[in-house]
Amino acid sequence: MQTINWYPGHMKKTRELIQKNLKLVDAVIEVVDARIPLSSRNPIIDELIGNKIRIIALNKIDLADEEATNDWISYFEESGYHVASVNSNSGEGVPQLFKLLEKIEQDKNKTSSRYRSLRLMIVGVPNVGKSSLINRMIGRKSAKTGDRPGVTRGKQWLVLENNMYLLDTPGILWPKFDDQKTGLYLAFCGSIKDEIMDIPNLALELIKVLSSGIYQNMLLARYKLEQLGDSPLETMELIAKKRGFILSGNRIDYERTGRTILDEFRAGTIGRITLERL
Repeated sequence: MQTINWYPGHMKKTRELIQKNLKLVDAVIEVVDARIPLSSRNPIIDELIGNKIRIIALNKIDLADEEATNDWISYFEESGYHVASVNSNSGEGVPQLFKLLEKIEQDKNKTSSRYRSLRLMIVGVPNVGKSSLINRMIGRKSAKTGDRPGVTRGKQWLVLENNMYLLDTPGILWPKFDDQKTGLYLAFCGSIKDEIMDIPNLALELIKVLSSGIYQNMLLARYKLEQLGDSPLETMELIAKKRGFILSGNRIDYERTGRTILDEFRAGTIGRITLERL
């Protein structure tokens, strides 16, 4: 598997944007992928935000293992963060997020002579569903969304339905991954552009992870396999044969097989899977 080291120029600009505008906000919503709650958190965000009030929004809970999500909620709360679990596509959990924000707003205004609406910044690595969550919070399609990383550009202030103000920022990654597993997890979940990845090898790595963990039965069931192969490559070839992904000369279509496995994992078709568990 190739070393993942991806830091486009607009990521550097986003870091500067956050630094410049942080003083304008009262609190920061950090959107993370509930399937990889640690890998989808950016250590640069910790460095930039410092002691600002932080809300962790565990997004894509419909794709994650429910038991694991509850464990992560407890973990983050015990670490001193405010936490909300949401599904930005369906809107599940968004009312609870609003209640949490309104409580923070009330607490901040207790000692103020003039009531002021909460000002928020929302941050997150690419493709964690940040723009979809923003659309849910403002009640209209204002933020530009996409299912590929790097869609959102620039800076925009948005007014929420409860008159709070939200500063959107593009997704941000860090210059290098100290742990290559972090890079792999981000790639599995689509936070790194597929165009720079070797799709068949990335799918092999995903098969390796799923085959060795508690989700191997989901892999078997999804692809109607009686048993896993002796290696991730053999399992991949069994999947290809089950799906009929065969080229002329009876050759395996590794590209199509790999893309199918990744797409079905990302869509939750294989099952509700959390790659990082406590």
